Amino acid sequence: MKTVIVGDATGAKIPKHDISLRCVNYADNSSPPQQGLYPQQVIDEANEDISKFVDFLKDENISVLRPDATHDPDYYKFCPRDTVFVHGNNVLYTPMSLRARANEHTAYNKLFESYTSINQEIVNIRREDSLYNTDCIGNLKVLALNETEPCFDAANVLKDNDDLYYLVSNSGNLKGAEMLQQFVGDTAKVHTIEDVYSYMHLDSTIAFLKEGLLLVNPSRIKDKKQLPETLQNWDIIWAPEPIDIGHHPGLCNSSTWGVSLNVFSINEKLVVVEEHQHNLRTELEKHNIDCAMLPMRQARTLGGCFHCITVDVERSPE
Repeated sequence: MKTVIVGDATGAKIPKHDISLRCVNYADNSSPPQQGLYPQQVIDEANEDISKFVDFLKDENISVLRPDATHDPDYYKFCPRDTVFVHGNNVLYTPMSLRARANEHTAYNKLFESYTSINQEIVNIRREDSLYNTDCIGNLKVLALNETEPCFDAANVLKDNDDLYYLVSNSGNLKGAEMLQQFVGDTAKVHTIEDVYSYMHLDSTIAFLKEGLLLVNPSRIKDKKQLPETLQNWDIIWAPEPIDIGHHPGLCNSSTWGVSLNVFSINEKLVVVEEHQHNLRTELEKHNIDCAMLPMRQARTLGGCFHCITVDVERSPE
């Protein structure tokens, strides 16, 4: 890793209640919490832990970019992985599933101004009520998004060189996968992963560790045949049961898997792991992968651990 964006919890909010928030984030029949800022304790602890993570990255000689401090989000700028998709010299600000995140790209536009070779593209969509399928409420087998227009979060996608893996879920529809394929053209191939789980991003289900080695969530992927053919011959580490770090009362945006499996790769021999996931550390060390164990106390509350709160901008060729 050479250059990475790291998010910021400042200004994180429960957004205005609307059909997108209900269907995408709260389809399990739970009611959205009261609109407004997250508690100051949540924001302060998240930023304290982010600062420790940033210091670690800088000690590894990695350049760190941060969101625009003047940007006051309608949702947050904690998880840039959701918003920013980088492929080669192209940056795509994705047509995100929540209406409250439509302008989130403005927190990141300025980061790439010094990169004269990077092209930035913003996708604007209507997000009309017809995009959202209210039949999903209380029925996790029904996805939140219809196919009326392309819609996806960047975190629905994981990259392996020129193969892009796209999870069809509450936050990404099939038209979104088609749009992503058009964006990358013949420089990469988009592979869809379907019928795995509804809520919501791919990086709590699989993680790329190094070429030929995959970390997989066994509660969702029961058999290699659920994976695209290009991944079925990879070696798999079946992730152990996660340690639940808890969340702020009444505020939870992530499963326990969204903390444990959400590792951030520095290189093929070093990953950053949430500090309580010792069983995962043991499994990774069996494959000669060292683990930097760092805190992220509000990961479940805000809905993002180390992979979610980052975006790879530059990696050196192996």
